[in-house]
Amino acid sequence: MVALAHKLQYWGAWAVLRALGGLPRPWARRLGAGIGYLVYVFHRRLRRVGKRNLELVFPELSLGDRKRLLRGEFRQLGWLLAEFAHFPRCTQQTIDQVIVYDGYENFQRAAAAGKGVLYLTAHMSAWELGSFAHSLHGHPVAYLARPLDNPLVDALINRYRGLWGNVPIARRNSTRPVLQRLRQGQAVGILIDQNVMLEDGAVFVDFLGIPAATTAGPARLALRTGAAVVPALVLWDAQLGKYRLRFEPPVELSRTGDLEQDVLANTARFTQVIESYIQRCPDQWLWVHRRWRTRPPNQPPLYPD
Repeated sequence: MVALAHKLQYWGAWAVLRALGGLPRPWARRLGAGIGYLVYVFHRRLRRVGKRNLELVFPELSLGDRKRLLRGEFRQLGWLLAEFAHFPRCTQQTIDQVIVYDGYENFQRAAAAGKGVLYLTAHMSAWELGSFAHSLHGHPVAYLARPLDNPLVDALINRYRGLWGNVPIARRNSTRPVLQRLRQGQAVGILIDQNVMLEDGAVFVDFLGIPAATTAGPARLALRTGAAVVPALVLWDAQLGKYRLRFEPPVELSRTGDLEQDVLANTARFTQVIESYIQRCPDQWLWVHRRWRTRPPNQPPLYPD
């Protein structure tokens, strides 16, 4: 039964991607936005998590304003689905019609140092476009990701992501392959805005005003290897009518000699960069993830289930 379910899920995902990918991009984005709205209306659990997160972070906003932000996020997710479906049609000549570089010189200088680049990113807007566009421009990225429960869908998604050389690294036991790539001067992409379990090496730092279990991996890797930590985030620019892939200057690391204290301080610094983008464009972040599910000791849960 599991194998049959996996096959049905795969063919469903394949059909959606092929259907959206076969439409002109503007039409695909409109349809994607419609799909996003339908998910908002009918997926009660996701809507409930999103409302709870917005309530925690923005208690001063009215209920109507929080609903507006959440609907905006679902529209962004629908657009992301449409853009992802169009990956096979993108070329080096057409990708700049979709997404443009901002601060590319920051990545160039970091890469030129030769110690590798930790490409620090988050679930902002059409985040999949960032590493994909970067690979189209000749800079493939190895990205850390948890394999999906359905191996067929996982392979399908990674095939789209890897059309121009991006390669996945499973989060579990990722230290050795990541170190190998950094020592070769390559870039490794890490999403740092998701909940992490304590047994997976999480540390607690404030995220949008609430202690959040956060991966300490990037800080440990940067301190160990000297790799540059370059925040790289995707935002939708409504005035431009395109996405922006914004590279920030490398984060200056704290090196006091106390390893654990430095890991904590640098993880907080990385998180603050992500926070600044969410505060600027709150309708473009993934509110439907239970970011604060793992709680500090003796702290009550923030989600009902």
